[in-house]
Amino acid sequence: MSAETEYKKVTTNTLQKMKAAGEKISMITAYDYSFAKLFDAAGIDVILVGDSASNVMAGHATTLPITLDQMIYHAQSVVRARERCLVVVDLPFGSYQSNSDIALASAIRIMKESGAHTVKLEGGEEIIDSVKKIVSAGIPVMGHLGLTPQSINKFGSYVVRATEDTEAEKLKKDALILQEAGCFGIVLEKIPAILAKEVSESLHIPTIGIGAGGDCDGQVLVMHDMLGINTEFKPRFLRRYLNLDEQITGAIKQYVSDIKTKDFPNENEQY
Repeated sequence: MSAETEYKKVTTNTLQKMKAAGEKISMITAYDYSFAKLFDAAGIDVILVGDSASNVMAGHATTLPITLDQMIYHAQSVVRARERCLVVVDLPFGSYQSNSDIALASAIRIMKESGAHTVKLEGGEEIIDSVKKIVSAGIPVMGHLGLTPQSINKFGSYVVRATEDTEAEKLKKDALILQEAGCFGIVLEKIPAILAKEVSESLHIPTIGIGAGGDCDGQVLVMHDMLGINTEFKPRFLRRYLNLDEQITGAIKQYVSDIKTKDFPNENEQY
């Protein structure tokens, strides 16, 4: 039985049941009401209001510039569309790293002002105090390990992470620490598939992969990438399900042409 028919509302507990049952979890990003409504109606399990909005919605080169206020705005728009799926919201860069009190205040703002269900934080042991404090306040937390885009200036590039033994061991340790701290799930981004398999099997909470192979408990993609709105980003892990760049460009060109040639509006399209 699919999650769509079995679960009227997807919760963090639902994801736990799906992992236990061996049912894969579907997750996609969204940042506005219209797309979120489409994705939710199509049966997506989880919508991530990602700080990737900084890139795909605002045109920044990294995720760093987006603010907490802007993330709340995007989350509000998505939550208004939600009927069934779980909504996870990224805590943006600078809203949780300095200390756990600021992290909790940021998470509370997201929950109170957007109506979202959970928050997501990047990092392992170094942010564990923030995770514990947020969880202790009754706010579900999703972790994020591997390639953590908010640390781009530390890493220097978006290459595959944890290919060396030292970093791989730290990632495995961090995953267990996050689970122990109360995280309900962990995103694993751009790490070797064999490592992601090992981590997924070592945890009782679900893992969501992006560029982490097929043995994670679920998968997530950025909507602009998988729908072919953004065609410049071409990593190996991305599967494009549409080519909206080409289709939208063609439609707009036709619209412009129809206006210029006075074909639009015709007699049936006026009052």
